[in-house]
Amino acid sequence: MNSEIEQIVDEYSTHLLRIAYFYTKNRYAAEDIVQDVFIKFIQSNYSERGQLRAYLAKMTVNRSKDYLKSWAYRKMQFESKWWMKTTDRDHIVQQEERSNIGAAILKLPLKYREPIILYYYEEMSVIQVAHILQINENTVKTRLKRGREQLRPVLEEEWEVLRHE
Repeated sequence: MNSEIEQIVDEYSTHLLRIAYFYTKNRYAAEDIVQDVFIKFIQSNYSERGQLRAYLAKMTVNRSKDYLKSWAYRKMQFESKWWMKTTDRDHIVQQEERSNIGAAILKLPLKYREPIILYYYEEMSVIQVAHILQINENTVKTRLKRGREQLRPVLEEEWEVLRHE
């Protein structure tokens, strides 16, 4: 049993960490979420009813949403806005993040970020995304389209810079 669990953790931890990070935008919170997901998975009586990857992804998405609703997260957001002043170093870090496609995706509203992450990064079909998010397939398509439209100006700017190099 332990070797099976170790194999599952090894196989899916990076995948789940990426999902949690795209929700929380915080590596440490994402690691905690993935750890919680694996603990709940071990405690549950999971029987193979479909893809384990989709099951764990759904658990991670739900746990990430719970984290974003939590008091601790809101308190942390307030404190960071209140106490953090932009320094030169922070400005440089922000500029580097802006040049990254992942950073552009992180700036999308959650309702557009979710389908884009699941569809492009997790390579799920529209039907699978609709099932995980519990929304209509046409809603997934619309959110993908609107998310791409919001990303287009940022990505075109990045590609324009690359063309001149």
